[in-house]
Amino acid sequence: MRRIKMKTPLVEMDGDEMTRVIWQQIKDILINPFVELKTEYFDLGLENRDRTDDQVTLDAAWRTRELGVAVKCATITPNAQRMDEYKLKKMWKSPNGTIRAILDGTVFRAPILVDCIKPFVSCWTKPITLARHAYGDVYRDSEMLIDAPCKAELLLTMPDGSTQRQLIHDFKGPGVLLGMHNTDESIYSFARSCFNYALDLKQDLWFATKDTISKVYDHRFKDIFQEVFEKEFAEAFKTAGIEYFYTLIDDAVARIMRSEGGILWACKNYDGDVMSDMVASACGSLAMMTSVLVSPEGQYEFEAAHGTVTRHYYRYLQGNRTSTNPMATIFAWTGALRKRGELDDLPELVAFADQVEKSALATIESGTVTGDLKDLVQLPAVTVADTEEFLRSIAARLA
Repeated sequence: MRRIKMKTPLVEMDGDEMTRVIWQQIKDILINPFVELKTEYFDLGLENRDRTDDQVTLDAAWRTRELGVAVKCATITPNAQRMDEYKLKKMWKSPNGTIRAILDGTVFRAPILVDCIKPFVSCWTKPITLARHAYGDVYRDSEMLIDAPCKAELLLTMPDGSTQRQLIHDFKGPGVLLGMHNTDESIYSFARSCFNYALDLKQDLWFATKDTISKVYDHRFKDIFQEVFEKEFAEAFKTAGIEYFYTLIDDAVARIMRSEGGILWACKNYDGDVMSDMVASACGSLAMMTSVLVSPEGQYEFEAAHGTVTRHYYRYLQGNRTSTNPMATIFAWTGALRKRGELDDLPELVAFADQVEKSALATIESGTVTGDLKDLVQLPAVTVADTEEFLRSIAARLA
């Protein structure tokens, strides 16, 4: 079989634990037999991030800006337990947060829908796409452990040397402190990305924050969204027959549970992280969610929206076969290959990406599933396959 040739390489960011294993299986079983894969490889596994003082993450992000398309495996963001387990030099920040800061884009996530899996929220009849701001907030925060009474203040130092101070808290004993930020430039990019994406989808756009509590920080997001909509997108939305709607985040959660779906829901960084997991889980599984980071300059980074599946990895290390769902990671690869094909005018590569996705969905609809979907599919007969068997079933349909 003649394999499809690529012109420009993808940036390939390898990851951790079970998803790292699946990453290689997808390449071996689904991609390499059909495509002469060209990538520039960056190992973002936790050991290599520690070995390079996280320089590898920076290098991968900057190379993505140059090549335009990247695909990323799930990675560990270390906590105290991981510090001990991996004997790390320090508690490295989230690689996703670092990459998002450099690309300054918006993350768009949507569930992978299958006819035989009905959402747990019965009124959801249309897909819900999450738009997640990809810069700042707790993902680029500064934190301190307070171990004695002290006064915590915000201090601004102006270019002329003048300062402004604001009391945060007068600690009477131990506690914790967190400082976070965002920039107007990034918020404007986020707003424009959301409005443009809503026009592409021809779907209403919801935006939600907590401006009644965060009267400066969150309110800035609300004001910028309203300004961008009124000045740049109001007429286009009217022509397209769609609406822009702002509400509080808690009200949005209540409304979404009564919605039929078919909307683009924009959230700040952490809210988008949490709510996309909720939507994915309610539609079947966290492993059934696509995710793409889109920068204002048109760079794309595709990834799975879930973690490294640690529990399955420990079983794998014991020599056990696992039935880990690879769908989100498959769709990360197909998304990147499709975009590379579009940018390089390679219709064969675009068609291949489409066919992989169709074959993956058809495999589930035929009754061959991974363990997490066993009790979700509404079919008369179901076969639970391990990960490799599931991938080979998809490959057989491709061939």
